[in-house]
Amino acid sequence: MSFANSETLVKQASLLRLAAIDLAEGMKSGSFRSLYRGQGIEFCDVRDYIRGDDIRSIDWNVTARMGKPYVKMYEEERELQIFLVVDSSLSMSVASDKVSKFNIAAYSAAILAIAAEINDSPLGAVFFDKTIKFSCAPEFGRERTMVVLTQLDKLSENKDSGSILGNALTGAGKLLRKRSLVFVFSDFRSGGWEKPLITLSQKHDVIAINIKDKLDEELPSLGTVPFEDLESGLTMTLPSSSPKFKKAWKEFDENNTKHMTNTCLKHGILPVIMNTKDDPLAVLNSIFAHKTKLR
Repeated sequence: MSFANSETLVKQASLLRLAAIDLAEGMKSGSFRSLYRGQGIEFCDVRDYIRGDDIRSIDWNVTARMGKPYVKMYEEERELQIFLVVDSSLSMSVASDKVSKFNIAAYSAAILAIAAEINDSPLGAVFFDKTIKFSCAPEFGRERTMVVLTQLDKLSENKDSGSILGNALTGAGKLLRKRSLVFVFSDFRSGGWEKPLITLSQKHDVIAINIKDKLDEELPSLGTVPFEDLESGLTMTLPSSSPKFKKAWKEFDENNTKHMTNTCLKHGILPVIMNTKDDPLAVLNSIFAHKTKLR
């Protein structure tokens, strides 16, 4: 699908649905389940105690009320909740071509939202820049999907400097009442996200998708030009043609990417690099096939 067309995600919903079918199948595959550290089990009922049952499974409240022993029954928790965290801050507007980092993030989030609907999975989200722009707890159904797509379209119209990635991750944790699969789409070019991301990963399975553009790694040689930090608003004049400056620019990006990747790997989070030149659907499918190259 072309990112250059002017249609909103809502208007593209039918085409996105076609793209999401294979992704939805991948969500249900055994290879995808291997991403989990254990979905756990959920209490479903009680039954009479039978000699030989583990006494640790006795429901003492029901036993006391009924006057005879009962044990708790459990079933495997199969419901897969999907939660999307999408960064729409100004740094996500960077684009060496027609496709920005935010375009990639929004398109990917939209496909995941529709795939969740196809699988009858609850869907929730937090979208942010310098403030929380939208948040919702996981719910089922097409109505929730369309709300998410509508909010993604709104983000493409209004972006502010500053990023509260850390606050967004903390907010996601507060919205989630049961173990979920959380996708974080950001360029991770802000501070203070590490601890909230690690905390979120302790209760949920987190996939951190670092959106990158060619301009993050290498600037064109334009001589001495004024630069503005899209997040802080700081301006300065920098020698874009200087080999020393080009080297420092590239090293900053490499160190930032390495820090994000190492933080994730150390804490059981799956880090994924997605470039603006990549096919988002192919990258997402590789995640569910558990074949993503960790860089």
